[in-house]
Formats: sequence, structure tokens, C-alpha cells
Amino acid sequence: MAPGTVLAAFSVLKDHVKFKVNQNSIATDNIIFRLHYRITFLLLLVASILVTSRQFIGEHIRCIADSGVPSQVIETFCFFMSTYTVVKHLNATAVQQGELPHPGVGPAAKDDPVIHHAYYQWVPFILFFQALLFYLPHYLWRKTEGGRLSMLVSGLHMASLSLNETEIQVNDNMKVPSKKERDEKIQQIRIGFINRLHLNRPWAYTLTLCEIMNFINVIMQIYLTDWFLGGAFLGLGQAISEPLSKEKMNPLDIIFPKVTKCIFHKYGPSGTIQKHDALCVMALNIVNEKIYTVLWFWFVVLAVLTGLGLVWRILTMLLHARSTSFNKFVFSMACPGKYNPWNVLKVTHEYYFGDWLFLYYIAKNLDNYVFKELLQSLAEELENKRHARFKILSPEVEQELLNKQWGDSLKSSNENEKIK
Repeated sequence: MAPGTVLAAFSVLKDHVKFKVNQNSIATDNIIFRLHYRITFLLLLVASILVTSRQFIGEHIRCIADSGVPSQVIETFCFFMSTYTVVKHLNATAVQQGELPHPGVGPAAKDDPVIHHAYYQWVPFILFFQALLFYLPHYLWRKTEGGRLSMLVSGLHMASLSLNETEIQVNDNMKVPSKKERDEKIQQIRIGFINRLHLNRPWAYTLTLCEIMNFINVIMQIYLTDWFLGGAFLGLGQAISEPLSKEKMNPLDIIFPKVTKCIFHKYGPSGTIQKHDALCVMALNIVNEKIYTVLWFWFVVLAVLTGLGLVWRILTMLLHARSTSFNKFVFSMACPGKYNPWNVLKVTHEYYFGDWLFLYYIAKNLDNYVFKELLQSLAEELENKRHARFKILSPEVEQELLNKQWGDSLKSSNENEKIK
């Protein structure tokens, strides 16, 4: 097979596979999210291309029959109308002893149970449909997010190197902004964040909803594939992991038989219906068994990781405003380096989860030094707003707010004294 033929078959993926890392890319999701719309989406697309490319496996089906019917007619009929194997001939011992030519292939009476194999003609369509379903949550999130983070943090990937009064062009896609540009950009982020204070909840909850959609989708895909393969997918991984004995059939030969039977009917010279028994070699099943074996293990791993990701999201909702050590740990992952964690504490105690999550993704896309300056400015802004709020209140209202904030029971104590 010529290398050019292989490249031509996968040329459709060139726009979806990027080997160069874009330094200016903005992270709006996490690594588990990307496993769905990048790795799984690409895996299913490659599988769909493999099962439709004749240059990799030759003809998908080849049939032989002792009849005057052209082989192309028999092969076309058997491919689109399904083939079958006989259950009583799925006997490994009989095959090894030479009593049967192939597993599931042999004479059958009218009432003998058979397994019809019609899935192979739908495999490329199902794989492509599954790829679209894995990409759908990312598409919805990208449309909802609308480039909000990108507008705020773009151009600040190398802002920590801004020591000059003029910007420095590193290459065609990257530049070091000037010190003035960096300060103005930090100010824009601060103003943009403050102006949207308490309005980031739809942003955060949409991201969480898309993560839930990812988990529901991968579970649904497992059961969809199991239904598509006639209930043979759920136990596929366990079945192929068990050691094979001489008396036991290979489960892959049962689900994806390499040789099957097919009956073609036509009219004879006298007008009677004639049955032509054909033996078909299913070359496509060599690829199908590898694809679905990989998909079984990948779907299981992906489901577990996605479930753990949802547990982590629930923990962030519960602990973001309660635990100093949790905030320190989370923001150290988002933006490694030295900064004052108390600034994070002051900010997150005042803001909702949506604001906290939005600030976390700002940290993921900013340099450590720049994020430290942003945190300091946000903390100062928060303190100024708090002081301004208390100054315009009367002493009685201010005292009441302080009592509620620190849990003071002064009011209840006064009432008890009056009763006495």
C-alpha cells in the first residue's frame, strides 16, 4: 500500500489535528473535558475512516457460492442484507478436530437458532454519529462562553517579561508587551471582573452543565454500543481478559466472525425459487474487533475520569469559600509560583462560586507575576468597597451588620436583660 494512499485517507483530519502548540491559546476547560472533544472525537473519526477505506483491508466481504450467479451480486446482497452463523456450530473443539471448517459455519435445520450479523454495514455511520455526540458539549460551551476569557487575558502570556517601555516582537505569533500595556491590560481585567461581579454564575453553571453532559454522554455511548452489537459490548472487556481454553470459543469470533453464511434466493428456469448457499469472508471484522476492543477500555476509563471530574467540581462548589488550604492548593495548580494566598481568601469569601471559577480560569491563562498583581488589585478593590459601604451606613446599621458577620449575640443578650 502506497504511503500517499494512507495520507490521502486521513487528509480529512488535517484540520482537526494540531501538532504545534499555540502559545496564545486560551484554556476555557480542563483536561478531562478535552479528552472528550479531542481524543475521543479523533479516535472515533479515525475508526470511521478505517472501516470505510478499502485500501487498508481490501474488499469488505468476499463470498463463494456454487451457482451461476455472479460473485459480485452475491457479495453485494450478503453485505447489505446481513449474514449469519449457526449457534450450535460455535464449537471450538469441533473446529480444532476438523469437524467444522470455521466457527458457526455448518449445516442448519429450519428451527436451529442462528445469529444474524447486520451491524457491519452501519459501523461507519454509528462511529461518526458517536464522534459528533462527543463533540457536542464542547460546541455548546464554546458558543456560550463566547470568547469572554480570550478578550480579557489575550496578549499576557509573556507579560512577566515586560520590563521595557516598548513591546518586543518575539516571532510572528508572540510578542512581549510593554510595561504600560501590561498595566493597562491588568486594569482592564480588574475592571471587567468587578463589573461582572455576581454575574458570572451563568458562565460557571454552563461549564458545569457541559461537564455533566460529558458524563451522561459517555455512559449513554456505552449502552448505545451494547445495543448496536446485540448486547455483546458490556461484557466484552471482561470476556477477552479471561484466559482462553481449548474448549472455549474466542468471544471475538462470536461477536465478529471472520467467516459467515449467506443465502441468496433467485428464480430458476422453471420459475421456482432457488436457494444458493454462500460462504462469506468478512475481512471488515478484522478491523471491527480491534476498534470495539479499544473503545470498550477507553469508554470505561473515560467514564471513570469524567465521574471523578464531577466529584472535583462538587468539591470546588463546597470548599471554595470555606477552606484557605483548598484555595491555596487549587490556585497553586492553576498558576504555580509564589503569591499571597490571603488575597485569594479575601476575594473568594466575598464572591459567588461563578466568580471564583471565573477567577480560577483567569489564573490558568495568566503568568504567575501578572496574576499576583491582579489578585492584589482585586483585594484592594474589595477592601475599598467594603469600607465605603460601612462609611455611608449609620452607626446602628453598621453595628448590626458587624454583629451578623461575626456571629455576635448582642441583640439576643439585650432582649434577655429586658425580660429580667
